[in-house]
Amino acid sequence: MHLVVGLGNPGETYVGTRHNVGFQVVDYLAESRGLTFGDSKWPAKIAKGTLGGEPVILVKPDTYMNESGRAVGPLAAYYRVPPGRIIVLHDDLDLTLSRIMVVVNRGAGGHNGIGSLIDHLGGREFVRVRIGVGRPEGAMPVKNFVLARFQPQERELMLARMPSIAEAVCLVLERGVLAAMAAVNGQSKKPSA
Repeated sequence: MHLVVGLGNPGETYVGTRHNVGFQVVDYLAESRGLTFGDSKWPAKIAKGTLGGEPVILVKPDTYMNESGRAVGPLAAYYRVPPGRIIVLHDDLDLTLSRIMVVVNRGAGGHNGIGSLIDHLGGREFVRVRIGVGRPEGAMPVKNFVLARFQPQERELMLARMPSIAEAVCLVLERGVLAAMAAVNGQSKKPSA
């Protein structure tokens, strides 16, 4: 069993924002496999199914981003899923728009959702799929940038990348994190045509 966790903020206000790209990916994964999210006894929406031949629980915390661990920690404990079998999808300001990288055992790097997961899981051994949302231009504060919606062209680019992001998750499940890192991280550095 693996947990595949998309990070974001709950509620209509945040739908389609850069900070909610993790939610967008797990929604895509669920929809592409005919899975439906439902309520749970934890502060999270969950969907159970199979990805990459492995049983998974897709997770969207109902907490705000900076309290994501409050949802994921108890859920992982209940299902006895160790951190190494948790895959977290989240926005990343340090990557250009739509670039993806797979990493493991890394610090929070200023991401409050990741920091909360580290605190509640008691370590940082979980796998992360970092999804680039770029950085704001000019004097726009970072908080305003990540809570803003993608522009139409950006949204199209992100939608076009969803199959590649889903494939990265499946690679982790099928071949392990090191193989996924080798395949995805090298590929994402290549310039686009």
